[in-house]
Amino acid sequence: MSGGGRRGEIRAHLDSTRAQLEATNAKIEEKAGRNLFLAIGVGLLLAAVFLGSLLFLESLFACFIALLVAVAVVELATAFRVAGRRVPRIGVALGGLSMVASAYFYGAEGLLLSLFAASALLTIWRLIEGVLARTPVEPRTLVRDIFSGLFTLVYVPFLGSFAILLRAAPNGEWWVFALVLIAVSVDIGAYAAGVTLGKHKMTPRISPNKTWEGFAGAAVASMVAGVVIALSALDQPWWIGLVFGVLVLLTATGGDLTESLIKRDLNVKDMSNWIPGHGGLLDRLDSLLPSTVVAYGLALILGVLS
Repeated sequence: MSGGGRRGEIRAHLDSTRAQLEATNAKIEEKAGRNLFLAIGVGLLLAAVFLGSLLFLESLFACFIALLVAVAVVELATAFRVAGRRVPRIGVALGGLSMVASAYFYGAEGLLLSLFAASALLTIWRLIEGVLARTPVEPRTLVRDIFSGLFTLVYVPFLGSFAILLRAAPNGEWWVFALVLIAVSVDIGAYAAGVTLGKHKMTPRISPNKTWEGFAGAAVASMVAGVVIALSALDQPWWIGLVFGVLVLLTATGGDLTESLIKRDLNVKDMSNWIPGHGGLLDRLDSLLPSTVVAYGLALILGVLS
């Protein structure tokens, strides 16, 4: 066979392989709702930044959380505004950052007080905007906008700041690491089992891609991860790891479904397209935000936060 014929065969083989890979990736993306390979690459990059900030300096971790909070609250406020609810983006960003700073410097009491202060700031901000608007704003519209802004403050910076409170505890970096590890295990277990075995829809009206098989995979992955991390890093018995895994399984799944409900209410597919392969930042934090409270509560019950 001539050299040109061999090159033609090799090129045809490569084209066939590429077409098969693209077809396989398209099927996975259609079933799972995202680009698998791109999502993994971006996820690894985010994980590296997270671990670097978590394990080296507590102040660096607080800055990392502050950055996530600032981006996420602006993202959610923008989604609300697209849906016709005017949430002051600068107001929620300032309020969110003040809550993160209060949690870092003054602990749980500071976080709670800053929530009230940020809520008052946001309410006054929106009322002033309404008064100064060129066209009259109906009271019902103002109330709706204010409550959307208050929800933003509670959902993102208040819940997210519990990670700072947990990090401040003795051995706190490993508790935060355990929380994220279990939450990621939930996501991976649900993804793997859902893509390969998923047939029975879990909540078709809320999240069409979720299946009971995926939930079962998430349950197995979260409990295994919980037991392993409890024994290896948290100095806790295996059954505490099992409880930790089950609690995060429930809160992570609930957080994911809650964000799906929010997106359906706002009529958006993703909160934004800032993170390639993942959608918006909140699309990645939805399972972690409520789980931080559970992890903090478990550590509090066990006397870790002394």
